[in-house]
Amino acid sequence: MREARIARKTAETQISVRIDLDGTGKARISTGVGFFDHMLDQLARHSLIDITLEATGDLHVDDHHTVEDCGIALGQALARALGDKRGIRRYGHFALAMDDAQVSCALDLSARPWLICNLDFPTPKIGSFDTELVREFFQAFATHGGITLHIDRQHGFNSHHIAEAAFKAVARALRMAVEVDARAADIMPSTKGTL
Repeated sequence: MREARIARKTAETQISVRIDLDGTGKARISTGVGFFDHMLDQLARHSLIDITLEATGDLHVDDHHTVEDCGIALGQALARALGDKRGIRRYGHFALAMDDAQVSCALDLSARPWLICNLDFPTPKIGSFDTELVREFFQAFATHGGITLHIDRQHGFNSHHIAEAAFKAVARALRMAVEVDARAADIMPSTKGTL
């Protein structure tokens, strides 16, 4: 069973996460940040990873701690659910078009975290959501999930579309990377013999 549960509690946030890598994309998300809930729903739906996430945070300050800590917890859950990564495809890539926006993602479940995030949002907010928090989420997710993650906006002028295309592109690339390769189901996807 490629599942994991993570509970994270700090002075700023309290988060519980459960994921199932072999799910159907079901999502039960509650963070108190409406736009972010919408993005995490897209992440689940398009990766086919079942995600249950409940978070309470210091939203009276702003959304930053909640968004970042959800990225940390989701990254930790992903790493735990993958185990030793034997048999996975490891790499994923996807170019996603959404109306005016096109965003591409390439990733490697390498255990070597790195983020390249070139999204360049034309507005500082999507409703009340700070667009800079998209990068903060992906930084935390990549760092704690051990993901080399590259996200690039090809074009787009609507910030909502750019953000949503980014989450969907990452989800589709993640779906590809976590999938078990039927031709190499018992093989470690590295010449080093470990990831």
